[in-house]
Amino acid sequence: MKPSLAKGTRDFTAQEVSRRKYIIGILQKNFELFGFQPLETPSFENLSTLTGKYGEEGDRLIFKILNSGEYASKVNQEDWDNKNHQKLISQISDKALRYDLTVPFARFVAMNHGKLTFPFKRYQIQPVWRADRPQKGRFREFYQCDADVVGSESLLQEVDLVQLYLKSFSDLGIPVTIHMNNRKILSGLAEYAGITDKLIDFTVALDKLDKIGKEGVVKELLEREISQESIDKLAFLFNQSDDALENLLQLKEKFTDSEIGLKGVEELEFVLTQSLNLGVDMQNLVFNITLARGLDYYTGAIFEVKADEVAMGSIGGGGRYDNLTEVFGVKNIPGIGISFGLDRVYLVMEELNLFPEEASAKIEYLFANFGGEGIVDALKLIMQLREKGTSAELYPENAKLNKQFTYAEKKGIKNLVFLGEEEIKNGTVTFKDLEAGEQKTLSLEEFLGL
Repeated sequence: MKPSLAKGTRDFTAQEVSRRKYIIGILQKNFELFGFQPLETPSFENLSTLTGKYGEEGDRLIFKILNSGEYASKVNQEDWDNKNHQKLISQISDKALRYDLTVPFARFVAMNHGKLTFPFKRYQIQPVWRADRPQKGRFREFYQCDADVVGSESLLQEVDLVQLYLKSFSDLGIPVTIHMNNRKILSGLAEYAGITDKLIDFTVALDKLDKIGKEGVVKELLEREISQESIDKLAFLFNQSDDALENLLQLKEKFTDSEIGLKGVEELEFVLTQSLNLGVDMQNLVFNITLARGLDYYTGAIFEVKADEVAMGSIGGGGRYDNLTEVFGVKNIPGIGISFGLDRVYLVMEELNLFPEEASAKIEYLFANFGGEGIVDALKLIMQLREKGTSAELYPENAKLNKQFTYAEKKGIKNLVFLGEEEIKNGTVTFKDLEAGEQKTLSLEEFLGL
C-alpha cells in the first residue's frame, strides 16, 4: 500500500523546521519583552468545553474523538436508524481536538483563577485542528501563536497588542496592515438597521465579505431572513472612505439612539488615537467596518492582520472577549488576545524571500573518514568543536572521497575537514570551504579559535 498524508496535513523537512523555529523564536522573544509568560494546554479537551463557543459554523469544524472501547454498543438504535448525527455525537464522543487556544485558555483561567495574579498575561505556541476544506494557506492541522491578557478592562491593553503586532512583523520583515473594528459597533449597526435579534446572522455573513463580495453578503443576509429594508440602511458599509476617524464620525451621527454603538466608536477612537500618538503610521492601521470575525465570544475590539505584498488571508487576528470564562462558571474576568498564524506567516516569508541564511539549520564541519587510528583524533576534535557550540560530524564509513564530498554538498554542509596522517603528525587541520571553493591548512589552535 502506497503511504499518503491525511488531507490538510504536512511533513516538514529540516529546512522548514528550522525556518519555523526562526519565526517562533522572534515571536517568543517579543511575547516575553511585552510581559507575557508561557503556558501549554492538552491537545484535546472535553467536547463540552469546546462546543457552543465558536458559533454554528465553528462547531461543525471541531474534530471529535471517538470514545475508546465498544462505543457503538452504547448508541441508541433509533438515533442510529434515523441518522441523527447531533444525538449520535454525544453518545460516541466526549472529547475533541482543540479548535483554538483561546477557549482552552479560558478553561484554564476558570479552573485556576484563585491562584493567578491579575492582570494575567500568557502566551501559547501550540498546534490546533479544524475540519476545514484544505486550500492554499489553510490547513487542518496548524500552529497558533497566541498572546492574551485577562483580568483587565483597560483599553491600553488593545494599544499594547497593536504595538506587539507591529514590532513582531517588523522584526520578521513583513509589511502588514492591521484591520480593526469593534463588536459593539456591529451591535450598534444591528440596532440602527432594526435587526438586533439577527446580530449573529448579520456578523457571520458580513465576515465573509472578502471571500464572497458585496453581492454574496447581501444574498446571504436575505437567506438569513434579514429584510431588504434593513440591508438598504446598511448599504453605506460597502462604501467607506480611507479616513478612519472620518468614518467613526459618520457612525456617531447614525448611532444617536444606540448606546452600545457609541461605546464601540469611543473605544476604537481611543485605540486609534493612542496608537497614532505613539508614532504608528496610519497606513498600518485600518478601521474596517465590515470586519466581524465569525467567533461568537468577541465583545469589543477585533483585529485582523494582512500582509501588504502577498495575496493571502489574514496572518493574525484576535479581539476582546469579556464574558468567555462565564460559560465555565467564573464571572468578571475580562480578556483580550491576539494570534499569529505561524503557517501563513511562513508562506508569506517564503514568497517574499525573507528568511535569512541563519534560519536554515546547517552543519558547519564534516570530517572526512580516512579509517585507521586517525578516527579517534577526529572524534576528539569534533567533541571540542561541539563544546564550543559549533556543529560537526564524522562521515560514518571509510568511503571514497567523492562520495563524502557528495554527502556534504547535498546536506548543505559548509566545510569538509581533512585530518589525515600528515595533519595529525604536524598538529594541523586542513579544511575546504565548499561554498567558496577555498582550502586552508591551520594549526589546531588557530582552527579551534575560528
